[in-house]
Amino acid sequence: MTKSNWRTPLAVLICGGIILTLSLGTRHTFGLYLQPMTIDLGWSRETFAIAIAIQNLVYGFATPFTGMIADKWGTARVLIGGTLLYALGIALMAYSTTGTEFLLSAGVLVGIGLSCSGFAPIFGVVARAFPPEKRTLALGIAGSAGSFGQFLMLPYGQTLITHIGWHNALLICAATVMLILPLSIGLMEDKKALAHIGGKQSIPEALREAFGHGGYLLLCSGYFVCGFQILFISVHFPAYLIDQRLTPEAGMTALALIGLFNIFGTFLWGWLGHRYTKKYVLSVLYFTRAVAVAIFIALPITPFSVYLFASVIGFLWLGTVPVTSGLIAQVFGVKYLSTLTGIAFLFHQVGSFLGVWIGGYLFDVTGSYQLMWILTIGLGVLAALINLPIDDRQIVRPAAAAA
Repeated sequence: MTKSNWRTPLAVLICGGIILTLSLGTRHTFGLYLQPMTIDLGWSRETFAIAIAIQNLVYGFATPFTGMIADKWGTARVLIGGTLLYALGIALMAYSTTGTEFLLSAGVLVGIGLSCSGFAPIFGVVARAFPPEKRTLALGIAGSAGSFGQFLMLPYGQTLITHIGWHNALLICAATVMLILPLSIGLMEDKKALAHIGGKQSIPEALREAFGHGGYLLLCSGYFVCGFQILFISVHFPAYLIDQRLTPEAGMTALALIGLFNIFGTFLWGWLGHRYTKKYVLSVLYFTRAVAVAIFIALPITPFSVYLFASVIGFLWLGTVPVTSGLIAQVFGVKYLSTLTGIAFLFHQVGSFLGVWIGGYLFDVTGSYQLMWILTIGLGVLAALINLPIDDRQIVRPAAAAA
């Protein structure tokens, strides 16, 4: 048996899924630290929010570059370096006493670490491991693993905060992230096999092709809205519920429910993207998300309405990820999928930055999240509309056509 024989598509999917569980699950716990840290350290909510917003911006800007490195030199190397930065950033969060220190640790270091262990590099390996007819479904399963991380890590994080305090909780989470290191071995790819995928197209040629394609830009714009919506809810929702006189446990439970139903939702939307036209699936998802938010803020806020909303929005949470990645692979191929999904994710994270920061800013100015909820609804409708005209036909390159 050769060294690489055990890295079957199933093994790649399992290792990639567990990595996403740890990486993204830990990321989703950061909202739990907003209130205890701001109270203990005397920070405003905007101080905390701007650091997490910068994290998402760094995450987004770094992802195209980590995607290029992963496509050229291997995802495993990117994972090892990124995991070390991720763990260091979380550990330094625990020792931050000023907004600047928190911005550098939670914002810059964790942001770079996430770019190395998030969807773009993992999805590139998973997509190349599976044939086209199984690709979107496989991406949906991997995305569901990331969703499971949210469900798993939120109670884990809240339990740590409750029993040992936020400082020690962050240190334990930093150690937990290090479990990614041994799993990265499962994502090593055969360089000789990769050289034959997608012909001789270079990264600059792939970028020119993508940015000359109007559908790619529309897809990225819709992804911007996805980031705006989910990071606003992820970071500000627990504090919003406390403002509505619910308990911190209600916020934790709501985010955990989002993660739980996201497990099934991500798989479901991946399956729908496998069965039906992907751009229409995305349009329906964004519109349904806008409707869910509108109904939630129109009704009285009670534990029942919160948990119902969390369950519904959970079904819609990361369903965009496998469908968007699958659509990019369908149009452009998989050779530079980590690069192209990384650029799309940059748009997503610019939206995340604005969603987190504007949410904190509007609260500090108005004392309410009402305007932010309305903005979230409007952008959801816009995203539903701009996905409709996307040209989703596979690009046939001259060299491929001649062959």
